[in-house]
Amino acid sequence: MLRLEALDENMLREYPAVVLAYVGDAVFELLVRRHIVTAGRRKVSEIHHDTVELVKAQSQAKLIRQLCHELTEEEQDIIKRGRNAKSTPPRHADPGDYKLSTGFEALLGYLYLKGDEDRLLYLVDRALEN
Repeated sequence: MLRLEALDENMLREYPAVVLAYVGDAVFELLVRRHIVTAGRRKVSEIHHDTVELVKAQSQAKLIRQLCHELTEEEQDIIKRGRNAKSTPPRHADPGDYKLSTGFEALLGYLYLKGDEDRLLYLVDRALEN
């Protein structure tokens, strides 16, 4: 993973939750793609299908529900910020799942921008092993 300078936590707390989720969405998709590609040779169409299945709102909501007991109070607060952020779910997504997945993505974006790669990778690894 690319090593970037960590952002100041006080400044990072001021970022809107949707911005954190925007970054977290990209980070999660890249890590999922890496996970799938390194699992063995497959057709790109199969890789794409499996990636979409893991990064869709329903799957992310399920993942965060399974990991909830492992999260710190600070991490739960970030998820709540993301969950409560104003956003419009796609027509095909359950609004509750979409809000929870936005919270999950906000957490991943926060950890990435904070420079806490160990925690970020731990949570994604735990999510992908379930």
